[in-house]
Amino acid sequence: MLEYLLWNLKRHGVTDIVLSVGHLSDVIVDHFGDGKHFGLSVRYVQEDSPAGTGGALALCAPLLQERFLFLNGDTMFDFNVLDLALAAARSDALGCLALRKVDDVSRYGEVVLDGMTVRRFAEKQAAQPGLISGGVALLKREIVNRIPAPACSLEKDVFTPLAEAGLLAGKAYGGFFIDIGLPETLDDAQISVPAWQRKPALLLDRDGVLNINHGYVCSPDRFEWTRGAVAAVKAANDAGLLVLVLTNQAGISRGYYTELQFQAFMAWINDQLRAEGAHLDGWYHCPHHPTEGLGDLKTDCDCRKPKPGMVRQAIADWQLDPQRCLLLGDKRSDLQAGEACGVSGALFDPGHDDLLEAVHHFVLPRLLATPKHSNSYS
Repeated sequence: MLEYLLWNLKRHGVTDIVLSVGHLSDVIVDHFGDGKHFGLSVRYVQEDSPAGTGGALALCAPLLQERFLFLNGDTMFDFNVLDLALAAARSDALGCLALRKVDDVSRYGEVVLDGMTVRRFAEKQAAQPGLISGGVALLKREIVNRIPAPACSLEKDVFTPLAEAGLLAGKAYGGFFIDIGLPETLDDAQISVPAWQRKPALLLDRDGVLNINHGYVCSPDRFEWTRGAVAAVKAANDAGLLVLVLTNQAGISRGYYTELQFQAFMAWINDQLRAEGAHLDGWYHCPHHPTEGLGDLKTDCDCRKPKPGMVRQAIADWQLDPQRCLLLGDKRSDLQAGEACGVSGALFDPGHDDLLEAVHHFVLPRLLATPKHSNSYS
């Protein structure tokens, strides 16, 4: 379960992890180590005796940043974490909870929300629809000062008084949700959580789709978003899709910029997206060219579109179902790369089309419903 939680955090760009561990902690520490094998930095805080969720958080205080994510280790809630960070930044509250609408609040107790302000936590009651805490919160470090005792419940002893004082915010999200606190839900998780991880994916060409193709773009001063690009990536994130970029980069082969410069530039693009509550889950590039290039980079490779190498690698890395992927490209060669792997797509015209409209009218209806194959989203 922790692997799935950390995988989901990592794709949102959250890589500095503190695990509060207690019973059988050695099993967890031995498995994750320092986190490098998982592409993370993992540190541990040992809970020698049961301290409750509040006491456990207090023990973590020396390692916490001014704003941090808090997650329950036995709950999976899939939503756009970066949107929660935006919501929290716009609020004066000490914490912002990710809330989930469910058909039956009786097991959990209901969270009563007024706008974005959490007013109260209702006791467990008769089966009825409502909002519950999804086990994820964006908190300010000063909340630790509100923990009243070495062993206490964060939900009852900290969040409830904060709600009564109007200092707790919340935002409702959809998305996959499971709490493995019962034997039957733990059994269900064996199938539902791995199935959830095989997420639908939006595959994007970069130059000509995500940004205007000014020719060998690899610096912020030459970068220009296409219309609706940032909002489109966020809409896909919000809908639970993976967003992956697949781009030919012959500028590397020609010596215009290096691999390191390209990777740094892609990281810069992702930073711009994150500032708006969006993100790329990953990117793939081909540095080769069949007739122009330096040394070994001058080669007729399998990764340069229309060859399918990048699409095939993305499918393998993310365990993608090709029938639940769509590719947007500005050239026929982009679509050919996808088609060779069973991935359908559409041509995007950066001079005419809006990427947000493409996501709303082409991508989401097909990936979140019965797939329909088409080369046009208009």
